[in-house]
Amino acid sequence: MNSIVADLHLHSKYSRAVSPKMTLPSIADYAKIKGINLLSTGDFTHPLWFEHLRSQLIEKKLVYIKLKIEVL
Repeated sequence: MNSIVADLHLHSKYSRAVSPKMTLPSIADYAKIKGINLLSTGDFTHPLWFEHLRSQLIEKKLVYIKLKIEVL
């Protein structure tokens, strides 16, 4: 069974106090070094970051995820 090592809270170079080196190629390079195989970013609503994402990523599959949250 393959394990998933994830970083699901990445900020782009357009966020405050974030390195201008935070581009997808740089993020992917460092993820490989760290053994991370699943990444997510929350800055996709920034117009420049969204355009960077669109120019760098290729859609392979359409994936739907449904989260179930239980509050006790």
